[in-house]
Amino acid sequence: MSLQNNDKMRIDKWLWTVRLFKTRTMATDACNAGKVKINSVNCKPSREIKINDEIQVRTGQLQKTVKVIGSPKNRISAKLVPDYYLDLTPAEEYERVKLLSTQTERREHGLGRPTKRDRRQIEYLKELIY
Repeated sequence: MSLQNNDKMRIDKWLWTVRLFKTRTMATDACNAGKVKINSVNCKPSREIKINDEIQVRTGQLQKTVKVIGSPKNRISAKLVPDYYLDLTPAEEYERVKLLSTQTERREHGLGRPTKRDRRQIEYLKELIY
């Protein structure tokens, strides 16, 4: 369940097993792009992790910080994720990302283009907000 002295796991594999990335390839690409740091230092995908390492991961707009407390042998279910890392990400970061996502315009898929009346209503609402 947890890392032992003789257990070694690559950072890209660990990120995938604890569901921070959907695929191991995505985790590897993030490491190569400099979006993953261990103890505030950029790392390669082959870097091995230890217990109590602090990992910063940028996924989209979110800068997530986690502390390693264990390492699963295989990919785990979402319910078991809290057994392997502590989320140290401040609540303000989640609020910032939530605010960014609400500032963009969204339209339900399949509704087509807005009509002239819809566009006028959208413009009116934008003027009220800003």
